[in-house]
Amino acid sequence: MVNVAKENLCIHKLVSEKNEIVFIEGDMIVPDSKPDILNTIGTSGMACVYKKELLEGKLKIDGTINTYIMYMPEGMEQEVRGLNTTLDFTENIEIENVTSDMQAELKTNIKSIEAKVINGRKIGIKVALEFDIKIFTTEDEEIVNNILENNDIQTLKTNLTLNSLLGTGTTKIYAKDTVQIDNIDQLAEILKVSTHIIGKDVKISYNKVLTKAEAEIKIMYLTEDNRINQVNPKIPIVGFIDIANVSENNVYDINYELRNVIIKPNSQEEHSIYIEMEFEVSCSIYEEKDINLIEDIYSTDYILKTNKTQISTISDKKSIKQNKVVQEKVMLTEIEGKKLIDVDLSVLMNKETKINTKILYEMELKMKFTFLSQNMELEIKEATIPFEHVIDNLERGESINTTNDIEIQSQDFIIKDGGEIDCNINMNIQTDMNRIANIDIINDVEEEKEREEQDYSIVIYIVKKGDTLWNIAKEFGNTVDNIVRVNGIEDPNQIQEGQKLYIPKNIRKPVSSNV
Repeated sequence: MVNVAKENLCIHKLVSEKNEIVFIEGDMIVPDSKPDILNTIGTSGMACVYKKELLEGKLKIDGTINTYIMYMPEGMEQEVRGLNTTLDFTENIEIENVTSDMQAELKTNIKSIEAKVINGRKIGIKVALEFDIKIFTTEDEEIVNNILENNDIQTLKTNLTLNSLLGTGTTKIYAKDTVQIDNIDQLAEILKVSTHIIGKDVKISYNKVLTKAEAEIKIMYLTEDNRINQVNPKIPIVGFIDIANVSENNVYDINYELRNVIIKPNSQEEHSIYIEMEFEVSCSIYEEKDINLIEDIYSTDYILKTNKTQISTISDKKSIKQNKVVQEKVMLTEIEGKKLIDVDLSVLMNKETKINTKILYEMELKMKFTFLSQNMELEIKEATIPFEHVIDNLERGESINTTNDIEIQSQDFIIKDGGEIDCNINMNIQTDMNRIANIDIINDVEEEKEREEQDYSIVIYIVKKGDTLWNIAKEFGNTVDNIVRVNGIEDPNQIQEGQKLYIPKNIRKPVSSNV
């Protein structure tokens, strides 16, 4: 066995991606304290995943959907009432080649939610729940990067900069707060709740990763005197993850999963709402590693046997954050004189086009407006604004893998005469990038047998198309330096098809008994 030096590369390999939409259905019986339902006005919800488990060939997901239903009571046409229920679910998502020792990253999104009146005391609920799943495995690879004490062995090397996984970690964060509402409001019912995570940030120091973000929550509620109001608190989400040897120069991936949420009137304090949320935050830290990779190897004295494998890893990992402002007008009829009380926003990615120096995204902003008339009737209108987002000044943009995280920073809507609405939406778009690097690595080298004795003193070789001095030297058991010296070649990388090269006989060295 040839004495070699090795370097370790830790690969956080993406082995599978899957986007799955499942349908969660259930019924709700209206409590005796609530009036009968005439029809539903709007339905919203929040999805929580409190357990995910990788099994052989599948991912098992357990969770709940907190559902809020606004409805018109029978015989009370100028009133709005609210219902709240939870739907429990267990889903088994089949994923090929998945094993229990891998790691799962999950993003959960409610695509649609609807409530249908079955009778005055019963509602059927149907939720389209989207799971965006990534499955990873962690592998340590030892790469031969140098040959020790073998002067007759020739190596062809290249320098690569790759992203090596430094460590992963997970923490659970509990965010609690008591939110004050207007002092004149006696809270009767919570009508609608939505939450978004904004301001994600990571600080790295002293073997710890500090994760910071905010949960932006919108709560629409009904008062005892039949008014509808809204409160928009922001709750800090702060936690620490222990990962050894991290530094501020490292790059990272961060993922937030909502595990549980409680939002209810505060029984201990008037004019307030109690909020309790549980998040699971996972983080992967990468370091840039310069690898002195041996592409090819041979000996002038021995036939070598090498053990080679191909690995797939990542390089050029980075994040680009850009601010995007969308300012457009939309027309909505029959809203004049009505009060805008809420707007639900979501961003849909329609198309990604990768060109050499840039990436073009075609997106649309979907808006759901909730209006309130003077006689307390709720009306919901929808509108869409298409827009484009460009990332420029890239190198080899067509080979970049991307994922996007979009945060709505602020929104402003001005209603004008005739149903025209000026929309001003400010968002942050973070694009995470990397490239896939498929490389052949040498794991081990051993001397198989001695080269046969050469019976010539010199060979005249005619250069063929695709030849390199390295391949020619390897074929004849010689060295590039010898061929360059004998032929007076100025640039070893510049030989021409049809060129004559003189290949001298290699002078074999005595074989050491220690080899």
